[in-house]
Amino acid sequence: MHFPFPVLVCDIGGTNVRIARQQAPTETLSQPVFLRTAGYAGLAEALAGAGEIARDVRSVVACGAGPVAGRSLKLTNADWHIDGPQVARQAGLAQGLLLNDFEAQALSLPVLRPQDCLVVKPAADPSQTQHGPQVILGPGTGLGTAALMEVAGRHAALASEACHTGFGAESDEEMALWPLLERAHGRITVEALISGAGLERIHRARGRLVGFSSGGIDSAADISAAALAGADSEAAESVRLFWRIIGRFAGDMALMFMATGGVTLAGGILPRLEPLLDRKTFARAFEAKAPIADRARQIEVRLVTSADTVLTGMAAIASTPERYALDYAARVWL
Repeated sequence: MHFPFPVLVCDIGGTNVRIARQQAPTETLSQPVFLRTAGYAGLAEALAGAGEIARDVRSVVACGAGPVAGRSLKLTNADWHIDGPQVARQAGLAQGLLLNDFEAQALSLPVLRPQDCLVVKPAADPSQTQHGPQVILGPGTGLGTAALMEVAGRHAALASEACHTGFGAESDEEMALWPLLERAHGRITVEALISGAGLERIHRARGRLVGFSSGGIDSAADISAAALAGADSEAAESVRLFWRIIGRFAGDMALMFMATGGVTLAGGILPRLEPLLDRKTFARAFEAKAPIADRARQIEVRLVTSADTVLTGMAAIASTPERYALDYAARVWL
């Protein structure tokens, strides 16, 4: 498998598109160009609107927030249907590849550097930490989840739609809150809570339970800003509950994949909310997995703080595709 250079790497979300250029395998990525997803009909149009960064490009490696079916992808939270071969024809490309956004995040884990992350929950005994499967998850417009394994020296990602599984109440606080939560598509799913819209649902439900008025603080951005501005505010309490729910789900995913290689939290929301993360409370939520809590205690959790790791990861795929166990024959565009 070979990706002719220059290569564009594209991270396509329900709200934003980030595009960076790698001129050659040994060169560093350019600074990303940011576009609004809603401003373009699809990927080919976004590439045409990206300006100088897209000039004379030969290949594209793109990831999107939605399930991949071979050479196509439908964004879950935006009206884009990406057909890879069609994009290649429209943009005059020699090659291309589509990935699910968290499949790409998982495949980026091997290129993460220590300075790209914060450890938010160490393993109980770091000397006993094992190599093994890894899990990555994170909220944004939606919630992404994926796992990474090493197979015969190559990195293999398992994309997931675990975000659409049901998520029930567990603690007394959650038991009181759950009946007040607004449902998404008639259900309380993981994504209905762990996402930008999920933070809004949690805050509104807490308002009904505790009896406070939003005071115009309704959007996830407003709730986050108010929480960071006032550690004793109701917004801050909503964010702390948000973190605890993330801890619960992250622990569930860790056990689902027996992620002895660790759990990584990613996405645009969590780094901004890190000042309101109570690490001890998060660890308790993550590790409350009787009867196998000892296994959960031995799993490290880290938070990605660098914004461009998924772009770097896709550039690594373009540069050294042989290191990745992807079904290129079924998925490349040409």
